[in-house]
Amino acid sequence: MQLRLDQFLANCTELSRKDAKRAIGAGAVTVDGVVCKSANRKIPADARVTLEGEQLALPGERYLMMNKPAGVVSATSDSEHPTALDLLPAELARDLHMAGRLDLDTTGLLLLTTDGQWSHRITSPRTDCPKTYRVSLSEPLTGVSEQALVTGVELRNENRKTRPATVRRVDDRVIELTISEGRYHQVKRMLASVGNHVEALHRIRVGAIVLDPALSPGEYRPLTEQEIASVWAG
Repeated sequence: MQLRLDQFLANCTELSRKDAKRAIGAGAVTVDGVVCKSANRKIPADARVTLEGEQLALPGERYLMMNKPAGVVSATSDSEHPTALDLLPAELARDLHMAGRLDLDTTGLLLLTTDGQWSHRITSPRTDCPKTYRVSLSEPLTGVSEQALVTGVELRNENRKTRPATVRRVDDRVIELTISEGRYHQVKRMLASVGNHVEALHRIRVGAIVLDPALSPGEYRPLTEQEIASVWAG
């Protein structure tokens, strides 16, 4: 995966995406020494990009969202499966870590950053950062089961109920479940506790950050300034 040129400019400067496109269209931007007027040109993170003769570089702290595909692990290295970092250019992946993890077969919003304090704000149990998942079920969710999820359920081999959750029905066998904890395989275990089975799990939201619908599985983009700041506003 590579970054669009206008995304690169917006992430490296104070320009908005609109202003970045104007600068590109005006011929003020070069890529590896050649003027480029295509805002949607995909460039590697280590390309030499200049704006009016000044070389640009990605900022020291990096914040990305990825639409994680199935079969990819949320780890910096793994001997058996590809990792989320393997989907990034080497220079961009350097020093990144995951702000929260997704199971091997779980897809959707994965946040990656070099900022340890920022990621701690997302993952710490003290912050109650909500995460929303689209859950495909093997059986329709009953009203009794929905109420149990909302009030809290007791997971197998644990004696402490889950925190209250929010359930939004999409159709008979698809729900959006919002939780504020991160217990091991929590969503799957919550549905198992009410006699159902998770067929597919897709994370669509972390705090105020929503998975960009323009991202195909395996694609990523830098977070906006508003998305980055939203983590501290919660």
